Amino acid sequence: MPFRSESAGGFGGCNRADSLRAPLFFGSYMQGTNFSQLTPVRFLQTFVLELMHVCEDAGLAPAERLIDRIARSAGRYFEEAFREEYAVEGALDPERYAELIVGLKNHIGGQFSLVSREAGCIRLTNRRCPFGEGVKNSPELCRMTSSVFGGIAARNFGYAKVTLARRIALGDARCEVHVHLDPQTARNLEGTEYLAPPAGDRRTIDELQARIDEQMHRIWCQMNNHRPSREAVRPPTIVARSPAMQAVLHAIETVAPTPATVLIHGETGVGKELVARAIHAMSERCQESFIAVNCGAIPEGIVESALFGHEKGAFTGAVEVHHGYFERADGGTLFLDEVDALTPATQTRLLRVIQEGELERVGGHKTLVVDTRIISATNCDLEKAVAEGRFRQDLYYRLNVVRIVIPPLRQRPEDVPHLVGLILERLSRRYGKPVNSVSPEVMSRLLAYAWPGNVRELENALEKAMLFAQPPEITEVPLPDTDPVVGEQSWKALRRQTLERLERSYLEQALRRARGSVNAVAEWMELTPRAVYLKLSAYGVDPAKFRG
Repeated sequence: MPFRSESAGGFGGCNRADSLRAPLFFGSYMQGTNFSQLTPVRFLQTFVLELMHVCEDAGLAPAERLIDRIARSAGRYFEEAFREEYAVEGALDPERYAELIVGLKNHIGGQFSLVSREAGCIRLTNRRCPFGEGVKNSPELCRMTSSVFGGIAARNFGYAKVTLARRIALGDARCEVHVHLDPQTARNLEGTEYLAPPAGDRRTIDELQARIDEQMHRIWCQMNNHRPSREAVRPPTIVARSPAMQAVLHAIETVAPTPATVLIHGETGVGKELVARAIHAMSERCQESFIAVNCGAIPEGIVESALFGHEKGAFTGAVEVHHGYFERADGGTLFLDEVDALTPATQTRLLRVIQEGELERVGGHKTLVVDTRIISATNCDLEKAVAEGRFRQDLYYRLNVVRIVIPPLRQRPEDVPHLVGLILERLSRRYGKPVNSVSPEVMSRLLAYAWPGNVRELENALEKAMLFAQPPEITEVPLPDTDPVVGEQSWKALRRQTLERLERSYLEQALRRARGSVNAVAEWMELTPRAVYLKLSAYGVDPAKFRG
């Protein structure tokens, strides 16, 4: 049955430095533990700790973010298992909810009990952590409890704020957890908020991304089946861990099956062509051609010939009929990047093709009918160009039937670790160099940098770093020291980010000097050790890393 398990207590104390050396780690694990006492539950407790540490060391994601994602997914599964075993349908009431979370934690080695269940708040206490004494070396694991409790509550009550009033991980004799269900009464309380997942929750997003990736993979392989290079057939992937990029995925799914023209707006290097390819891949035109054209790169004198084609003898040098991009994309999709660069005359001809589905080659008199879907892209303000008379208003309306905005990389830091992993995987194959991760310090720099060149600049920076890196990870990355651009961020946000970077840097230097002693760092900072632990947990900094 889903909730059947063996009893299990905590495991012997082990620090993160030990976890990086398997023999020492398991020696620490076994202290005071007979071999016959090993259980699947103890193994999984150990595995979660080590997975978190390894991922953080590899620069894949901050520990708390990784824990939060694991806990939310696991909490959803455990809730479904609970419902199946006890035949529960509909939203849980507070009594059933309390029964679920207490039973869940106690089945995996905790010692939870209900303190009170009153209107708007459920209070629980715990005298044994499921992670045992090892949690004191990784207090960020308390996020597991918070996210499981909060995620389940939000799905059933629409809202939850979880407060960890006491924590064994920070030296308290017991844990005390308050789950607030009323946003009005919890408004001024400290804690982590959880909201009911939108219609497109994580599972739905993962399924959508899998469908898009599968379609793009199939088309990519068809396009590159004649190329000998293995990297040439590597399909592109849209990374969408951030809410903003998840919204882009939903937009792709919605607009792809329709014949609507799409205008993609985004800064240089954000991946506008990749989104256009995804729309084509998910459309009914996926078996036909996808033609990408950079309008800004075509010389002004031949842009109409390039787009619409020309007849033999249309001009000096026109010795044969030339089929333009529109004809070559007939039945498929034509992607016009930097569409704002088109001349007024070309804009007029483009408008006719979109409206009537007809064109004439340069120098020709025969009207050709084409069935081409238009996806255009720009990194400039087309509304301003229309107001200044540089871009036809009627053409703008035709192109802007559906608008998809791709946010710059600085506004979606959740995507950076995953982009880094994909880029390093590709670069490692290209250069035959086993460098597949970045150090935590480098990841911090990558997350803090503004990326004016977006994903393209990130790829360039990682490629340079890869060339000089010593396997297995990148420990230095060439990033320019740039001043903030006024207006791109609010003063409060910029001030907060700067102070957070300085505080994190100070904490790491202090821990290095104190050889990982949190008490010494607390004394230098004139704070309590508990306060320092909270700061370290917030920044994903493990003091055990600096010991020895």
